[in-house]
Amino acid sequence: MNDPSMLLAHDWNFPVPIAYGPGRLAEIGQKCVALGLRNPLIVTDRGSRELAFIARLVEILAEAGLASAVFSGISPNPIDSEIAIGRAAFLAGSHDAIIAIGGGSAMDGAKAICLTANNEIDLWDFEFEQASPLILPENRFPVLITIPTTAGTGAETESTAMVTHTGKAMKFCVWHSELKPSLALLDPELTIGLPASLTAWTGADAMVHAIEAFLVPGFHPLCDAMALEALSLIARWLPVAVEEPTNVMARGGMHVGSCLAGISFLKGLGLVHAISHMVGAEFNTHHGNTNAILLPVVLRFNLPGMDEKVRRMAEVMQISDHSVAGFISAIESILDEIHIPKSLGEIGVPMDCAERIAAKALKDSAAKTNPRSASIDEVRVLIETAITKAR
Repeated sequence: MNDPSMLLAHDWNFPVPIAYGPGRLAEIGQKCVALGLRNPLIVTDRGSRELAFIARLVEILAEAGLASAVFSGISPNPIDSEIAIGRAAFLAGSHDAIIAIGGGSAMDGAKAICLTANNEIDLWDFEFEQASPLILPENRFPVLITIPTTAGTGAETESTAMVTHTGKAMKFCVWHSELKPSLALLDPELTIGLPASLTAWTGADAMVHAIEAFLVPGFHPLCDAMALEALSLIARWLPVAVEEPTNVMARGGMHVGSCLAGISFLKGLGLVHAISHMVGAEFNTHHGNTNAILLPVVLRFNLPGMDEKVRRMAEVMQISDHSVAGFISAIESILDEIHIPKSLGEIGVPMDCAERIAAKALKDSAAKTNPRSASIDEVRVLIETAITKAR
């Protein structure tokens, strides 16, 4: 159902301050002034540096009397050496805040720079599985503002960031509980220029977040509620956003759905992400596209015996067949409709990596919250299946 209120401005304060609404990028200067900022560093990815929203952001900040600079040395899969260069740029420019703008890579890169900007702590000391380093008052993290320009990663409300360790050719999650965005600004107009392929890949990423988070075992009604509402919005609006790129209501529905899905996976993720992280680290594939290809393969492994959770997901997604087979078939139809490749082989992932990727995937934090335990041989078979024919 169309909801005209999605075209209006809304301010939410959970889990961080969120400003949602078409055209709200225009408010960023005022909001920075209200936060007491003088000279933020804008962090984006290389592919976004010359896009119109970067110039517009710089202009709005200048109109509000703020200095700024742009650091765009972030790859589609951010690597540790880029974070070090970004930290140096932050310090050299005497910046007092970081504004992350762009897709998931920009969010991850900016958050990783934030973690290391005001201290001498090694980036990998913030790895998710380790005890968090002590941050002294004089080394507190810079103010962080997030402005996503894709509706996919949902990375705008938390401190977690995925970064590739160049020495190990593996992705790791870095974070700290004391790093929280002071503002997440969700302006669906910023996603209108996104190509259909990226709209599909990032939107499918959001769908995977919500599905995997909902399937994580344990009692977490807050995250489960977020995941289900995200799936409701994504099922309704993702195909529309792909087919009608200027449809602001569809863009808004996806922006909110992505944000909710990003919040939901505070509960955890699963084998789709565990495998995708390691494929991306080695082969530099697009994370959302990789997730989307892997999703049906992992669902066929995970879903047997999870009938009640499948029923609830099917209901909110308006899928009439509530069986496991019916749900997977409907998901595959969505992936077909938005033109997701049918195998990892189509995006350049070779068969001879399967054993190696499987071993790495089982070390990923997302593997630990998968609803079904898996051996290295089982994960290898999932990867081989995805490489040849995922659906």
